[in-house]
Amino acid sequence: MRSQRRVHQQPGYILHHRPFRDTSQILDIVTRDHGKIAVVARGSRSSKSRLAGVLRPFLPLKVSWVAKSDLGTLTGAEAAGPPAGMMGDALLSAYYVNELLLHFLHRSDPQPEIFALYEEVINALAGTLDVAASLRSFELEFLSLLGYAVNLQHEFDGHEPLQPDRYYQYRMEQGPVAVERREGALVFTGSVLTGVAEQRFSDPEILRAANRLLREIIGFHLGGKELKSRKVLMELHRGRIASTKTRNQKSEQ
Repeated sequence: MRSQRRVHQQPGYILHHRPFRDTSQILDIVTRDHGKIAVVARGSRSSKSRLAGVLRPFLPLKVSWVAKSDLGTLTGAEAAGPPAGMMGDALLSAYYVNELLLHFLHRSDPQPEIFALYEEVINALAGTLDVAASLRSFELEFLSLLGYAVNLQHEFDGHEPLQPDRYYQYRMEQGPVAVERREGALVFTGSVLTGVAEQRFSDPEILRAANRLLREIIGFHLGGKELKSRKVLMELHRGRIASTKTRNQKSEQ
């Protein structure tokens, strides 16, 4: 029989919440020293709850809970800093980051490096207009910390350094493999792959390649599961492109 465990004032962020019974909710929280946890916040959806304005994403918290199973009970929560103010693409991107942690992290597996990386990317998204570059940097670091480091500097066969003008196909669980063709979803020049590895995302070509490459790699590790937030972001971007084309066509008439 498992003993009851109490944790007090642990740094954490809410990743997801869902209703539970009439006035409660279940929270998925990433914590610094205890990894991802799930707790019941009893009565927190009541209009009289003192936690009503505290239990929300992207607000640094100090949380306390008691648990003797995988589902604990929240006993306290307080803000540990100001909320990360985000709108538009930055906000959707932050929800995408939350989804990645929900899917990739195991319950009660402490990973303080990932917690620190999460804080870093949330603060970055709140303070930059270059959302895509911040996300690509996060994805590379996140995959590395999970043990899925992306090899973008050496060939799979022979481990030779990538040649800038050669073409390579990135193959899952192998890495860059030299090919003769120049086209394909995961075919890039050596210089582009090196640029992604070095995170030179101020170059639009390298940023586009990183987006294409990392989308496929993350999808592979998710077993093909589509993330809701990424789908919304892609639909928004397609809508903007279509709107821009329509405006351009009208201006030419």
